[in-house]
Amino acid sequence: MAEVIAWVLVLAIAAYACAGGTDYGAGFWDLLAGDAERGKRPRWLIDHAMAPVWEANNVWLIFVFIIMWTGFPTMFQAVFEAMWLPLALAAVGLVLRGAGFALRKPTRRLAQRRVYGAAFAISSLLTPFFLGAVLGGIAAGRVAVGTTASADAWANPTSVLTGLLAIAATAFLGAVFLCSDARRFDADDLVDYFRLRALSAFAAVVVLALVALPVTHDDARHVWEGLTGGLGLLLIVLAAFCGLATVLFLVRRSYGWTRYTSVASVALTVGAWGFAQRPYMLPTSLTVAEAAGATHTMRWLAIVTVIAIVLVGPALVLLYRLDTLGELEPLTDADTRAAGTPGDNL
Repeated sequence: MAEVIAWVLVLAIAAYACAGGTDYGAGFWDLLAGDAERGKRPRWLIDHAMAPVWEANNVWLIFVFIIMWTGFPTMFQAVFEAMWLPLALAAVGLVLRGAGFALRKPTRRLAQRRVYGAAFAISSLLTPFFLGAVLGGIAAGRVAVGTTASADAWANPTSVLTGLLAIAATAFLGAVFLCSDARRFDADDLVDYFRLRALSAFAAVVVLALVALPVTHDDARHVWEGLTGGLGLLLIVLAAFCGLATVLFLVRRSYGWTRYTSVASVALTVGAWGFAQRPYMLPTSLTVAEAAGATHTMRWLAIVTVIAIVLVGPALVLLYRLDTLGELEPLTDADTRAAGTPGDNL
């Protein structure tokens, strides 16, 4: 039972990396879009593409935390004791990011829009970095039961590289999705704009992955061995194949399958990490069996998980499908426009 719940946790992390990561990537490109005039069109597309689904994507993060503190309380305590600072910074980023995105659109004052836009964009950069740094610290074996909080737990080479990989991967996902969204909104000028950025982000992912090879060999040996052999290696190869397929589709300007192949490349990478850590929740100090809660707790958690999948899963699938087909209409400027006040353009 513990092994099954652990894999549910990995799948939930993969879902958040793909769904939430797409939104983080959109925020990354919002940050690099330029000044108000130059970045007007890309930011318009980002607002319209994210509006129907951005809140729903955080359901996966909530699901991850529920499984951790219910099914694996020992692991949950160890991670949050050792990593409270990066997790707190990620949480602050989540709040500021949501507030910035929600308040930017209805705000009429240009100065305030810039403040809210900056909060959204910068938090979209910092939050995936700190979440990735936490995963990197866990993979490097720097978290164990009783580990006290220290910078070494999350500011080590593996953590920094994992955080940078998280940023690059989410930028890749965001740009790929925005290519398709640009076509959906008949914004032909933005298709090539985000196509080039998707290719650049994939190049950054490749470079960071190559740099990570010798670093993880020395700093996270157990995970490195799992990623370079067995099922972990197989999934990494499949992830690379899906990433290259995405690049080929982008180069040929064939966007029909790019969403699926880009998502598969990220999800398979997370799955490979799950296989690489076996049988540990915290390499190499806490196994899945040791971290698991009481038997009756795991049994009830499994029942509740099945119920959640049956009730919530179809709704999320329908939401994503309708959004992909362009059936969901975001609020227009006219819908959200507040009464004009002096200085709106300042």
